[in-house]
Amino acid sequence: MSLHLNAEKGDIAETVLLPGDPIRAKWIAETFLEDAVRYNDVRGMWGFTGNYKGKRISVQGTGMGIPSTLIYVNELIDVYRVKKLIRVGSAGSYQKNLNLNDIVIAMSASTTSSLNTPRFGHATYAPTADGELFIKAVETAKEKGIEVHAGPILSDDIFYDENPKNYKKWAEYGILCVEMESAAIYSLAAKHGLKALTLLTISDSLVTKEAMSQEKRANSFKQMMEIALEIA
Repeated sequence: MSLHLNAEKGDIAETVLLPGDPIRAKWIAETFLEDAVRYNDVRGMWGFTGNYKGKRISVQGTGMGIPSTLIYVNELIDVYRVKKLIRVGSAGSYQKNLNLNDIVIAMSASTTSSLNTPRFGHATYAPTADGELFIKAVETAKEKGIEVHAGPILSDDIFYDENPKNYKKWAEYGILCVEMESAAIYSLAAKHGLKALTLLTISDSLVTKEAMSQEKRANSFKQMMEIALEIA
């Protein structure tokens, strides 16, 4: 066991899906996995292991933001020896051609966080996806006829920005959307030589101010999950 996961060694698969919301982790396990068993309930951050097309897969909630994500991903790597990390989450669009329900495959994750400053000082480290997983996700989406957008995203430390126009500079430089976790996952995966990829469904737009309801968010991620489970 680890400090925040009360799973025994062997309870967690080598491939782990990482939604931020533990309730979404439960939904993924109940909707897509066979014989799913809950291995973690510490602090209500549920984790499950089951089977998808004969392959053992786990799904673990991480909470919101980089600090929370770092706790769970560090423990998954150091204690449970996971090999593949696939984030499945929601994001806010920064581009006018990126609409609600659209799917984004994150090539890289810029960030407002200082998580890599202790490692690299004033230099800028660019956390990126695993190339093999990225290509496989794009190919899987094409095979399934699912339209996706591939490109750079932002992992932001601030959810409620005092300046609602701050996103425009990031958008000018091609950032597709914003979330709060991927830069941490990509950085740790790179450090440990693991595979990582983020798949996101657009749940709101900073451009049009549209936003999904909570109910629609819960039911709109199925196409994203189809891709994630196939590449897992």
